[in-house]
Amino acid sequence: MNIVFTGGGTGGHLVIALSLAQTARERGHKVMFIGSTSGQDRQWFGNTTLFDEVHFLETTGVVNKAGLGKLGALWKVFKASLKSRDLIRSFRADAVVSVGGFSAAPAALAAVASRIPLYIHEQNAVTGKLNRLLRPYAKRFFSSYEAGENHCDYPVHPRYFENARVREGIKTVIFLGGSQGAKFINDLAIEIAPWLQNRGIHIIHQCGLKEEERVRAAYHELGIEAEVYGFTTQIAELCERSDFAVSRSGASTLWELCAAKIPAFFIPFPYAAADHQYHNARYVIDHNAGWCERQSEGLALKLQEAILSDIRVKSEALGELIKPDGALHIIEKIEKQ
Repeated sequence: MNIVFTGGGTGGHLVIALSLAQTARERGHKVMFIGSTSGQDRQWFGNTTLFDEVHFLETTGVVNKAGLGKLGALWKVFKASLKSRDLIRSFRADAVVSVGGFSAAPAALAAVASRIPLYIHEQNAVTGKLNRLLRPYAKRFFSSYEAGENHCDYPVHPRYFENARVREGIKTVIFLGGSQGAKFINDLAIEIAPWLQNRGIHIIHQCGLKEEERVRAAYHELGIEAEVYGFTTQIAELCERSDFAVSRSGASTLWELCAAKIPAFFIPFPYAAADHQYHNARYVIDHNAGWCERQSEGLALKLQEAILSDIRVKSEALGELIKPDGALHIIEKIEKQ
């Protein structure tokens, strides 16, 4: 098969495109990527050897624009859709797979117009505006939050499953603010650090490059030897050594923690579109597999209560929420079209 992958803008979308395309390539399929000149698409796939073809078209987000800005953005999408239609035809695509984000609009619309089977993977518990618009025209819609035929296991790197273990006690806590860091989580970590040290609990802290100097200085002033990372590609290895996480609830991080069976205290980013991080976390909480609190003052006491609780039950429950080979199962379903 010849499969076109499209979408991106941010790492959360692009990591799914990467996982699915790697799996498709391993199974002997030809793969193309169509993304945008904006966002992170070029950073991820500008120099890749994974795809047989890579194309970046001039598009920008539409939702966050107003007036003439929105009209300009829509015009760019229209022109990019015409270009995508030509690219899809020349590639002789058998399927187009959208992973969402504004980058996905041109190729996904072109697939519908060209009657090429469109498949959509939605990362979040709240369906994005573009995916909601295109869902009625898609041959298949994949979601890790829905039951029934649309359900799929979230594509997570095998390392998280290989190193998974049920946590019974807490020797190490990891604070995860995402690649950009999260000042609120950083401040909470520093606030609770003396309490953790008094209980002999080690701290691993991924704080974001912009906050690294400040966070290191704060731990030094407290006399606490915490492991601090501004940014790291070794999150899987750090998770292997951790027993409890304090984290935002972007989809990729949430499902990686589930795969590793690490109980987490989620603090959703309050300004995420459609409050999707809160709803992502609620899915885990509704299965009695973690904690979720809105970003507000006074969370240190609630966090302490969670750390002192019996985490084994939640760690075991996490293992029931996700199984390995999510990407493989999605590609297998596309092959059976």
